[in-house]
Amino acid sequence: MADARGISRRHIGLGAVALGGGLAFASLPADPAAAAAPTRGDGRPALRHGSAREAGLLPGPLKQLVADAEAFLQPSPRHPWYAGAVLLAGRGRTVALHKPIGMAVRYQAYDEETDTGVEFPPDRQIPMAEDTVFDLASVSKLFTSILAVQQIERGRIELEAPVASYLPDFGRAGKQDVTIRHLLTHTSGFRAWIPLYTAPTYEEKVQRVYDEALAGPPGTAYLYSDLNLISLQLVLEHVTGRRLDVLLREEITEPLGMRRTRYNPPASWKPKIAATEDARRPWSGLDRGLVWGEVHDENAYSLGGVAGHAGVFSDAWDLAVLARTLLDGGVCGRKRILRPESVELMFTDFNTAFPGDEHGLGFELYQHWYMGAMATPRTAGHTGFTGTALVLDPTTDSFLVVLGNSVHPVRSWRSGSAPRVAAANQLARAVPVRPARGRTAWFSGMASAATATLALPALDTSSGVARLSCALWWDTEPKADVLMLESSADGGTTWEPVPFTTRRPGGTAEAHPAGTVTGWSGRVWHDLTAELPAAPGLVVRWRYTTDRLYVGRGAYVDGLRVEKGRRRLFDEARPADAARLRAEGWSRETG
Repeated sequence: MADARGISRRHIGLGAVALGGGLAFASLPADPAAAAAPTRGDGRPALRHGSAREAGLLPGPLKQLVADAEAFLQPSPRHPWYAGAVLLAGRGRTVALHKPIGMAVRYQAYDEETDTGVEFPPDRQIPMAEDTVFDLASVSKLFTSILAVQQIERGRIELEAPVASYLPDFGRAGKQDVTIRHLLTHTSGFRAWIPLYTAPTYEEKVQRVYDEALAGPPGTAYLYSDLNLISLQLVLEHVTGRRLDVLLREEITEPLGMRRTRYNPPASWKPKIAATEDARRPWSGLDRGLVWGEVHDENAYSLGGVAGHAGVFSDAWDLAVLARTLLDGGVCGRKRILRPESVELMFTDFNTAFPGDEHGLGFELYQHWYMGAMATPRTAGHTGFTGTALVLDPTTDSFLVVLGNSVHPVRSWRSGSAPRVAAANQLARAVPVRPARGRTAWFSGMASAATATLALPALDTSSGVARLSCALWWDTEPKADVLMLESSADGGTTWEPVPFTTRRPGGTAEAHPAGTVTGWSGRVWHDLTAELPAAPGLVVRWRYTTDRLYVGRGAYVDGLRVEKGRRRLFDEARPADAARLRAEGWSRETG
């Protein structure tokens, strides 16, 4: 294009308007000099191994992370969730956990009649190692997305441009209004999947994408689809004149030193690659036998192993390097692959019209179903069908890699995402919450399907206005998990909500008339005040309830105090008063 267009914070502020839950960028030309100038990093190593404390993490939850992961090597409930996994967790530039568990290669086949795996002889089984390479499946989508954002920076493609402006044949069957943004945010209207592998030639597979009609108008719904990233691959290859595997190598893996990340790993890598599935009909679209060292996804396999939606192989350390690069604003040492403002867009929700389906450019956001308690509105990540996941939390500067071979020996043995959630919960738990006013604070815990209460002793509030104050910190699964302040004037037979007000540092007061909080609060302490009902024996308590599915980081209460005029009815700082608190499910934590 003659006039290059990039993305900058100025563009966001001056040229962005709401459009279908996303952003439309005005055509503001980038500064050519600024675009051409090299941006250098600080030259420090991207990552190093270190202790939990060196990473600013608590060691106990990291040990529990491994124990939880190992439990899924056993029937859960009928079959193991995976044959093995590699776990990596870190914060800042320190990798505090890098642990292989189980087997990379265990089964040579799946016996459909008995629903059992046929194991290799013991001397042919291969245990997991720190550097075991995995078929990332849909985590590959992140690499395609990064490559697309690079081309947006360079002006070769535009976020709001129709895909058909680059690939005219794409505009068939009513797709003329699908934009690059729609592809990156899964709002194009494509259905989830079509069996491209049934087309005999590469050209015919591409024509099927071009001929595919939409399930709905672009921008009107979120529908996750592999076809979005396959289409994006076609755009990238057209505008750059390079194959996607070449782009991956030249634009991401070589600059970042990711030597174990690529499409189509060579045969020499096979002993270090985790095996996947005994692929046979009817559960697989193709009869291939044990898939080991080749891409598992049928469509990616039929496309020669190089596809926008699947096909990348990598190991945990390389993915941690990528995570650290993005958390550092697109730079690794002295190599920059993205501008900070571009990374910011990858972590910005473009799907505000579709609550629950938050999505940046390529990255999923705020998804408790696999991010667990790491989930915040800015937590970014992706999962892969083979059992993989990458989660980045800019709020705490932490990152998690879970690589499992969960389709080994067959995809039907696993369901859900419990190991990913368990690992994310423990890493979130490992990030300490410092007490607001003393050495310890009350913590609600993070149990699911639970109720935890923290009750003050009965107080006489019958004369004058009594006020409760404390510091409050909460981060819960929105709406599903709730923290409530309530009171009882009849010894606990009935309870009524107590409205309260919170104020975060530097913020304005926020009223909570229902006496509850839920969701995201910024992971900072808030000052709380509440006017208490008048009663001769009033009991006030915090009640935290969670559903059976997912949890957030929980709730903390510190510095509880009740005053009536100048008289202090209760003060947690007084040992005698603190001893009278009744905690069920809450515990004292030092952080």
